[in-house]
Amino acid sequence: MDARKITDSYFVAPQIAVEDIPALAEAGFTRIICNRPDEEVPPELQADALRAAAEAAGLAFVLNPVSNAGMTPDNIALQQDALATETGKTLAYCRSGTRSTFVWGLANAGALAPETILTAAAEAGYDLSPIQPYLEAQSQGDSGG
Repeated sequence: MDARKITDSYFVAPQIAVEDIPALAEAGFTRIICNRPDEEVPPELQADALRAAAEAAGLAFVLNPVSNAGMTPDNIALQQDALATETGKTLAYCRSGTRSTFVWGLANAGALAPETILTAAAEAGYDLSPIQPYLEAQSQGDSGG
C-alpha cells in the first residue's frame, strides 16, 4: 500500500483493500476516509466491506465519496468535519490519492496558508496548482462568491 504523508496526521492512498486494514491499525491509523464512490469499484472494495473491516480492527470509518466530475461543498464540509474530530492518524483513499488530496486542500482553505497546502501536497507527489487561486482567495477572507 502506498500511503503518502500530507501532514503528521493526514495521509492519502490509492484504493485500499480489506486485507490492508490490519496493517493500517498496526501503523497507528485511527480513522479511514473513503473518498471513492462505490460505482467505481467491485463489491469487495466497496465502502461497506471496508467499513466492516475497519470497525472490526477498531478504526473509525467515514464515507465521503468524491466523483471524478468534481467535489461538492458538502464533500468539503464532511472532510473538514471528519478531520476536526480526529485526534489520531487518518488515511483517506480514492483511486490514486489525488481526490483525497484535493478535498483535504479545499477543507483547509483559509485555515492553512496556501503555500503550506500546495507544498504539503507536492511533497507527497500531488499537484494542487489548479486550486491555488481559490486557496489564495480564501486566505484573504474572500468567500469566493
